[in-house]
Amino acid sequence: MIALIVGTSEGKVILSHLNKYTDNILVSTATTYGGELLVDYKYKILNDKPLVYEELKALFMKSGVRVIVDASHPYAVQISGTAMKIAKDMGIEYVRYERQSTLDTLPKNDLIIEVPTYEELGEALKDIDGCILNTTGSRNIDKILELKLKNRIVHRVLPSLKVMEEVFALGVRVEDLIFIKGPIGYELNKAFIKEYDGKALITKDSGPQGGTYEKIKAAIDMGIKVFVVERKTMDYGIVFNDEEKLSHYICSNKENY
Repeated sequence: MIALIVGTSEGKVILSHLNKYTDNILVSTATTYGGELLVDYKYKILNDKPLVYEELKALFMKSGVRVIVDASHPYAVQISGTAMKIAKDMGIEYVRYERQSTLDTLPKNDLIIEVPTYEELGEALKDIDGCILNTTGSRNIDKILELKLKNRIVHRVLPSLKVMEEVFALGVRVEDLIFIKGPIGYELNKAFIKEYDGKALITKDSGPQGGTYEKIKAAIDMGIKVFVVERKTMDYGIVFNDEEKLSHYICSNKENY
């Protein structure tokens, strides 16, 4: 059986390519919403909640998993580390699907500031006078709040009930929230900057599929700084950037499924 860990829109594409060969697939996603997006695809087992190492390993062993395909988000380093450890401990292959970096495709610009950590982001933002737009997602709001910036920060998050409950529990005011499903286009990014009189924008390098280019271009064209929290680099081993090539590689060995 193939274990497919999904956390991006490409997970659906990979699953569709795998389905050309087999449906003997275990899909693991961290949310119920992620599972709902896969109803039109074929698989034998669906896990739609976060699992720690021992739970995920037990599930993979019970299901007879022979290869792990990690298509989690570029910033989901914890699950990638867990998946690699499970693969090593089970003596099976681990294959990574990695989104290409948007920053690698852009020319250098003084308005684009790369920061390795949220602590360094806080230092970099101290000179910003005015509203800051945070587009790094709901799971990073606590890290932004911990910076204790004097600025108004408007957070753009997914419009799900769970996310709403989480952000309100953090004490974020409703007027400082934009609930919208991404990715967001260039013009709408510009409109948000204009509407909130944004003086800076925070994003992650989530790749072309995550709308990173449109955010950065909008910020630059509006003349404001865009702070990009860098990806953490990991030694994944076998890495693919193409969904079809990855699926062909996995299914070329019928022992995997």
